[in-house]
Amino acid sequence: MSAMTAAHPGTGPVAASRIFVGRSLRHSLRDGEGLLLAVLLPVMLMLLFTVVFGGAFDSSGGYVDYVTPGIVVLCSGFGASSVAVSVNRDVTGGAMRRFRSLPIPAATCLVGHVVASVLRNLLATAIVLGAGLLLGFRPAAGPLQWLGAVTILLCWIVAVTVVFAAIGLLASTPEAANGYGFAILFLPYLSSAFVPTETMPDWLRPLAEVQPVTPITDAVRAWLTGADAGSQPLIAVLWCVGIVAVGAAVIAWRFPRR
Repeated sequence: MSAMTAAHPGTGPVAASRIFVGRSLRHSLRDGEGLLLAVLLPVMLMLLFTVVFGGAFDSSGGYVDYVTPGIVVLCSGFGASSVAVSVNRDVTGGAMRRFRSLPIPAATCLVGHVVASVLRNLLATAIVLGAGLLLGFRPAAGPLQWLGAVTILLCWIVAVTVVFAAIGLLASTPEAANGYGFAILFLPYLSSAFVPTETMPDWLRPLAEVQPVTPITDAVRAWLTGADAGSQPLIAVLWCVGIVAVGAAVIAWRFPRR
């Protein structure tokens, strides 16, 4: 093979993905305010719902055991929302055109954004869970239940991150990408994350029960508190797989056109 046709070393999908993951992580460290907000906002919400509102929901102080899993699920959405803006900036700012001119698979840029976001969200989730423990959350989960809860959270983080990456490709500007992604962050408020669906109005309860955040939150809550999760983990995984499939299909369709 001649020098003109020889493969350039270190430009395969794995090597390129590793480079883009490092790039995204470095951008996160440079954007200290955004990273801090992704962690502080869920912690502040936990303080709000446990310290300020907790007594109204449960005067015995047990509300923290109910709401902590919901806020942990909410945290993953806050952390992933920045992916939409980052992807859109690469597309609209010209970086993606430069990546396409290099001897690398251009799509690995998206892989870098997704993997780096998952790593950031896992760290933020651990911090938020630690805050819940300091506020009185006492999980009763065994090793297998902990593994199941972490697996569900990981599936949800990957799913919501893929959706935000697709939004970044669909949006025309970073501001629009941020606005579209913000709408998704309302899903946990319309679920069982903060209150049981049985307490909701009759017209709202069906919506709260069929949307993905409710089975995900119920599965994580049941496993962390040592309760019977029933069919919720299976429903949660199926939701996550379906969301990833739809998000990946949108990315595969839109990416060559951007």
